[in-house]
Amino acid sequence: MRQAEELFEQTLVNVRGQLAGAVAALESSVHDSELNYGEIFLRDNVPVMVYLLLRGRFEIVRHFLDLCLELQSRSYRTRGVFPTSFVEEDDKILADYGQRSIGRITSVDASLWWPVLCWMYVRASGDTSYGTSPKVQRAVQLLLDLVLQPSFYEPPVLFVPDCAFMIDRPMDVWGAPLEVEVLLFGCLKSCCQLMSLVEGGGHGGPLIQQRLELTRTWMRDLRVYLLNHYWVTSKTMQVLRRRPTEQYGDYQSRNEFNVQPEVIPHWLQEWLDDRGGYLIGNMRTGRPDFRFYSLGNALGSLFGLLTGPQQLALFRLVIHNRQHLMAEMPMRICHPPMDQDEWITNTGMDPKNWPWSYHNGGHWPSLLWPMAAAVLMHQRLYPNDDLLLLGQTRTMLEECYWQQLNQLPRQQWAEYFDGPTGTWVGQQARINQTWTIVGFLLLHHLMRKAPQDVKLLDLDDVGPLRLSFQDQHEKSSPDERKSFLKNY
Repeated sequence: MRQAEELFEQTLVNVRGQLAGAVAALESSVHDSELNYGEIFLRDNVPVMVYLLLRGRFEIVRHFLDLCLELQSRSYRTRGVFPTSFVEEDDKILADYGQRSIGRITSVDASLWWPVLCWMYVRASGDTSYGTSPKVQRAVQLLLDLVLQPSFYEPPVLFVPDCAFMIDRPMDVWGAPLEVEVLLFGCLKSCCQLMSLVEGGGHGGPLIQQRLELTRTWMRDLRVYLLNHYWVTSKTMQVLRRRPTEQYGDYQSRNEFNVQPEVIPHWLQEWLDDRGGYLIGNMRTGRPDFRFYSLGNALGSLFGLLTGPQQLALFRLVIHNRQHLMAEMPMRICHPPMDQDEWITNTGMDPKNWPWSYHNGGHWPSLLWPMAAAVLMHQRLYPNDDLLLLGQTRTMLEECYWQQLNQLPRQQWAEYFDGPTGTWVGQQARINQTWTIVGFLLLHHLMRKAPQDVKLLDLDDVGPLRLSFQDQHEKSSPDERKSFLKNY
C-alpha cells in the first residue's frame, strides 16, 4: 500500500502552480513522445478525484473542476463539450477535444462525468457556494443544452459515434451504448442536484424551474427506457424469442426493435442462468448488443438506475460467471470478446483489440472498485436484503482484492491484462497506470478502511455527509479494521 500511495503522489501534476490532477501513466519513453499519457484526462481522473475527496484534499478537486470549466467549449458546433484531456505547455493550457486523438475520436463520457464530480465535491466539502456560483450553473446549462435537445428520434437516449467512452477504439459500440446512457442518467441526476441548490435558495427563477422539471422528466423517461429495453433475464429472453417480428402500425410495442430470434446468441442461456440479470450493451433496430459491459452495469447499480431486486440479479450473474469476469485478474471489461471474423469486420483489424486483449475481452484492474462500491451501496440502502447472496458476493470481492494485492505490485501496476484468464500483462499495456494504482487504493479504502464512505457515491443523498478522514483522530477497534466481511 505504501508503494501505491507513493506512486499515486507522483502522478499528480501542477497546472498554474497548483496540483490539478493526475497524468494517465508514469511510464515515459523517448519512443512515446507523440503519445499523450502525460496529459490530464477527465475520464482517467474520475477515480483520482473520488479518492482525493475521500482524503479531504478538496483544493485539488476544485482546481481540477475550475480548469475544466474554463476549457468547456464555446465553439458553435461543440458548445458545452468538456475536453478529453489537457496539459500545460509553455505557460499555456492546451486542450484536446478529439482533434489530436488517434482516429479523431470524441470522448462523450468526459462531459457527462463533470457534473457528477462537481456534485460529489459540493457534498463532500460542503462548499454549496461553489455549486450555486454563476460559472457552475452556466456550465450546467451549456451541457444540458447539448444533451437535451430535439432530434429525429423520440427515445431519450444520447446517440454517439463509435469510440465515445472508455472503449475508445472501434468496437461496434456506436448508437446508444450502455455506459454512455448510464452516465447520462448520472449526469442528469447530478445536474438536478446542482440546480436544486439554486432553486432551494430562492434564486432560481422561472427558467431554472422549467429546466429543472424538464431534466427530471428526461431522467425518469431515460430510466424507464433503459429498464424496458436493456435489462434482460432468462424470463425476458424467453418472451422475446417468442414475440412476432415484422410488425407494423400500433402493435410494434411487442417487438419494438424488430429483433429476430436468430440474433439472440446461444451463450446467453448459460450466462443468465435462472435468476441472473444484466443491462445489455446496446439496443439498435434489429441489432441488440448482448455483450456484458462491466463498468456500465456497475454504474447502473451504483447510480440507482437498477432497482434493488435487479441489483441482486446482477450480483448473482457476476458470481455465476466469475470464471469469465474475474478469472485471475479482476475485472473483464466486456464479455464475450469478438472472435476472428467479428474482429476483422467490426474493429477494422485493430491490432490492439485482438480477441482477449485490451477492450475486446481484456481484464482491467481499475474496473473492480466500481463493482465493489455497488455492492457496498446496495448493502447500505437495503440492509435486510438477501444476506446469503450478499455474503457470497462480498466473499468473492474479498478474494479478488487479494488477487490484485498479490499481483499488481509485481506486475508494475499494468494498465490491462490479456488472455481468457487475464494472466498475462497486456501486449501494449502501460506500466504504473494511474487508474490501476488509484483504483486499487479506492478498493482498499472501501473494503479495508471505511466502507461507510461509499455514501459519497450516492447521487440521491442530499443530507449531511461526514467522511472517515474527518474522524481519523478517533481510534477504531481492531475488529472494525479487519475487513468489511466482519458482518458475516
